[in-house]
Amino acid sequence: MKALAAGEKVTRAAVAAEVGLTRATVSTLVDELLAAGLLEERGAQRPGTVGRPGTALALSAKGPAGIGAEIGVDHLAACVVDLRGTVRSRAEAPAANRDRPAPAVLAELAELTARVAKEAGNAGLRPVATTVAVPGLVGHDRGTVLRAPNLGWEDVQVAAALGERTVVENEANLGALAELWLGGHERLADFVHVSAEIGIGAALVVEGRLFRGARGFAGELGHVPVRPDGPRCSCGANGCLETYAGEEALLRAAGVAAARGGPAQLRRAAAAGAPAALRALAEAGAALGIALSGAVNLLDPQAVVVGGPLADLAPWLLPGVRRELAARVTDRQWRPEDLVVSTLGRDGVLRGAAYSSVRTVLDDPAGWINAPAG
Repeated sequence: MKALAAGEKVTRAAVAAEVGLTRATVSTLVDELLAAGLLEERGAQRPGTVGRPGTALALSAKGPAGIGAEIGVDHLAACVVDLRGTVRSRAEAPAANRDRPAPAVLAELAELTARVAKEAGNAGLRPVATTVAVPGLVGHDRGTVLRAPNLGWEDVQVAAALGERTVVENEANLGALAELWLGGHERLADFVHVSAEIGIGAALVVEGRLFRGARGFAGELGHVPVRPDGPRCSCGANGCLETYAGEEALLRAAGVAAARGGPAQLRRAAAAGAPAALRALAEAGAALGIALSGAVNLLDPQAVVVGGPLADLAPWLLPGVRRELAARVTDRQWRPEDLVVSTLGRDGVLRGAAYSSVRTVLDDPAGWINAPAG
């Protein structure tokens, strides 16, 4: 299944060569997966050599699917993706969630997920699980938000409110997983992913796996101090990266209203050459570069991937990041091309959430096939 997920127009022979099984064994497994509706045939595929053409295979566009849901400070969103990671249904609603009662937020989110699940069902898809992205720390049970300062939440039982087969994950982690699975980065398995909305989050992927840390809280890049005598942060410390490169700090420094649509206004102001916007982005880029240089020196990743709303601001933000990295990281560890801008944009977190739900089928297709219906 994973060999098929990684390629296009793959034949039984190509799968056998990839995974090291005999063609007869692969053919038997393919027949089982076809019967279960996990694969579909795409017609003859000529290999460019002498011999009979093989039949191209692909992951099914119907059958199992994953639901992703996102709780942002100013919005809620939900989507469904199929086994290929293609978005098949999506819904979003503006919502002022800061300090809003959690039950009200979760009730509205449940309505969105029910809507996209119904649309997916009408298209022949069967959602197998839901993953909820949150801007905060998640407990080991993968169902509780321990602390989300920008929402004003503590110890909120998210999974229990949304029903079984629901898990909760930090948004930065899901953004990183989206880059790993859907970002189109060939052979990129060790990287730091950084994104920002109200806060700044980072996630580390090591050898193709998410690194969570001993307590599950790795990636709090936004609270790395870049200027210890700087402004006070919401965490209680001074000079954290978030106070320079977080969305609210950026908009305030640029003189842009901190309302929904503010980041788009900032981008337009920067494109128009507004001095305040350019200064704010330059300062944010320098602060981000200082924080990332520490991560690069410590971890030696293949790349740093800039995603989410930060990717929209890359033309003005990244020059400062590159200057700091060049000044603070040895050239044996870093090249300018190792700073990569995501192509997934703001939907990376949501798509990562949905695809992480359906990846369980790729990880254990036999378990899905043999599971009782319902």
